[in-house]
Amino acid sequence: METQNIAVGLDIGTTKIVAMIGQKNQYGKLETIGVGKSKSMGVHRGVVNNITQTIQSIQNAVSEAEATSDIKIDGVTVGIAGQHIRSLQHSDYITRPNAEQVINEEDIDRLINQVHKLVMLPGEEIIHVLPQDFKVDGQAEIKEPIGMYGERLEANFHVVVGQVSSIRNIGRCIQTAGLSLEGITLEPLASAKAVLSQEEKEAGVALIDIGGGTTDLAVFKDGIIRHTAVIPFGGNVITEDIKEGCSIIEKQAELLKIKFGSAWPGENRDNEIVSIPGLRGRDPKEISLKNLSKIIHARVVEIIEQVYVEIKNYGHEEQKKKLIAGIVLTGGGSQLNHLKQLVEYITGMDTRVGYPNEHLAGDSDGDITSPLYATAVGLVLDGLERQEKKVVVEQVPTEEETPETPVEKPPVQTKGFLEKLTERVKDFLENAE
Repeated sequence: METQNIAVGLDIGTTKIVAMIGQKNQYGKLETIGVGKSKSMGVHRGVVNNITQTIQSIQNAVSEAEATSDIKIDGVTVGIAGQHIRSLQHSDYITRPNAEQVINEEDIDRLINQVHKLVMLPGEEIIHVLPQDFKVDGQAEIKEPIGMYGERLEANFHVVVGQVSSIRNIGRCIQTAGLSLEGITLEPLASAKAVLSQEEKEAGVALIDIGGGTTDLAVFKDGIIRHTAVIPFGGNVITEDIKEGCSIIEKQAELLKIKFGSAWPGENRDNEIVSIPGLRGRDPKEISLKNLSKIIHARVVEIIEQVYVEIKNYGHEEQKKKLIAGIVLTGGGSQLNHLKQLVEYITGMDTRVGYPNEHLAGDSDGDITSPLYATAVGLVLDGLERQEKKVVVEQVPTEEETPETPVEKPPVQTKGFLEKLTERVKDFLENAE
């Protein structure tokens, strides 16, 4: 059956909502079957603030994706971002009852479940628990403890936390739009999945996803996610500044930014001027491109400096934690002219713009390989991965109907920490009706 390996990513952004349907081709690359995009009306800085409008926008995007692909969308993998996301480092340990046996998946699950019981601030929920490195009986820096002997298993974790109400609101929107929630993923992790190569993650890299409402950061080193942050500014505040600085309406400000905007004021001559039609019978406005790029420059510098503070918080300045591959910019905001040069100037780190073609099939449509779609592509990849895990788990007992097969079942728990969260959101929604 063909539809088994199809996944749908739903990127609920501040500026746009994208529904993307994808499947793996025979080479294991992602083929997009359908894409739907609609203007996002009820989201502010990555957080839903108008349920009715968000549901409407989701339905628009979904029906457009269905129309282009002739596939009925049911379950979706959704990304979560927003200013309420924070992350912390935590270490925890378990003492194993039987040191005669080697460490297995179950022990790691037990440890991870223990971290899930951490007491958070009121109204917060753990979204991801990401193991960094393990210690077995005091032996440090172990990447993969499975198969080793040891009594005390310790690990450092990167824990991502978000507001319960925001997560439930997203769940509510999806449910009311007639879809089922298959998984929740942190948006910077989804974008990283779509844009970064394994070599970059090993060498050390910071992914900066500049969206409309938020700028997301994910830092990788030695192939492991080390730090995440969401900064509550994005492309929209730049548009807002242009609107106020030039006294024009938002639509014009957005167009100016996209067509003529630059993050580097030195690029424009003093005499370069754009004329903008006035509102209803008023004289046209003349705007100097130098001033335009000064306005953009000021705001972009602010965003990048905040991101750089987070990169330093991770510890980039320590020799051992140095990010050798530098910075990768993605998201709609990464298309701003001369942004790469500005980022290199502020941070002193090598920078490139990241396109989500790392896992896309070679003949993909040019539009989809735009940085705008990085998160959506990552969410589809995430959904496909989740299905593959489920399929593996479901197939195990059928191979031999021996009574011992239940021993093979623990991998169900590793379906991830998010599954539990998804289940909880689902239960909550069902009981809330």
